[in-house]
Amino acid sequence: MRKEGNVVFEKSKAFAVRIIRFKQWLCAETKEYSLADQVLRSGTSIGANISEAVQAASRKDFINKLNIALKECSETEFWLSIMYDADIISREIYDSLHNDCIELYKLLLSIIKTTRNN
Repeated sequence: MRKEGNVVFEKSKAFAVRIIRFKQWLCAETKEYSLADQVLRSGTSIGANISEAVQAASRKDFINKLNIALKECSETEFWLSIMYDADIISREIYDSLHNDCIELYKLLLSIIKTTRNN
């Protein structure tokens, strides 16, 4: 697995940038710092773990790193849903970030399943 031209890596990097900007907006507009920090950590960790998977020492290590990224996707989805349910973010913001998060989740799940089966 390479970083250059790697769809899941590129999408996770773009998502991390969106999450950073989202955190900045949350702090500036809603003064919500704790949840902003939580979603920043989990949302940027997805790409960091995918980046580590690219350098995995073995197939088992590769799958392990992608499983961690998958868990970070789930956590990010949780924080986004909490913010939406608490009326901190609009439906539009939630849907946009949530859709990207789910797309990453599905890509990671597919890669993990394919790697296990090969």
